[in-house]
Amino acid sequence: MAKAVAVLFSGGKDSTRAVHWCLEKGYEVRCLVTLVSHREDSYMFHVPNIGLTSKLAEAIGIKIEKSFTSGEKEKEVGDLKRALGNLDVDGVACGGIASNYQKGRIEKVCGELGLELIAPFWGADPERFMEDTIKMGFDVRFVGVYAEGLGKDWLGRKLDGQSLKELIALNKKYGVSFVGEGGEFETITLDGPIFKKRVEILDSKVVWDERAKSGHLEIGKVRLVHK
Repeated sequence: MAKAVAVLFSGGKDSTRAVHWCLEKGYEVRCLVTLVSHREDSYMFHVPNIGLTSKLAEAIGIKIEKSFTSGEKEKEVGDLKRALGNLDVDGVACGGIASNYQKGRIEKVCGELGLELIAPFWGADPERFMEDTIKMGFDVRFVGVYAEGLGKDWLGRKLDGQSLKELIALNKKYGVSFVGEGGEFETITLDGPIFKKRVEILDSKVVWDERAKSGHLEIGKVRLVHK
């Protein structure tokens, strides 16, 4: 009998890849779990366009469980425990690659709840991970940029061979993580091999802080399109 898992889901590339990995490995993905932060700068959880996870879950065809978090440091851990505590699953999957801060806290919560933590990409080679994401056909867009070298023109841009090449160059120049694990950028995944329908953006606007040289793409209306 397949192990039942919940996948921590932000709609970004890492968590979407984690859903795909679990399905490929024969797990029963019982639900996706999203924590919506009351703060704009959550320590543990993705913030830009987090409200779209319901639509993304619908596009994938897996039910979603949403909870709220204060977004305050360490209090988020208790919020995560409450979100996972009543789920009928054997384990929890996350898409983390290199953030010890996030993984350690998820690990702690899973240990307290008696759940297995599944982190399939932990320690993965960043360049290989990004190349695979492109090759597998995931439509990943940049929706938040917060690091030197990443300008307004990156917002809404697709992850492809050219953008990856530029990220690698920025990594060499500024030390930017080209998987965004240090909060350098945020993404949203609109389509891919696990999507039953693709997500089409109908309305969006760029929110940019010229002083901080950072900003995000605020997505308004979307629609699901049959493939």
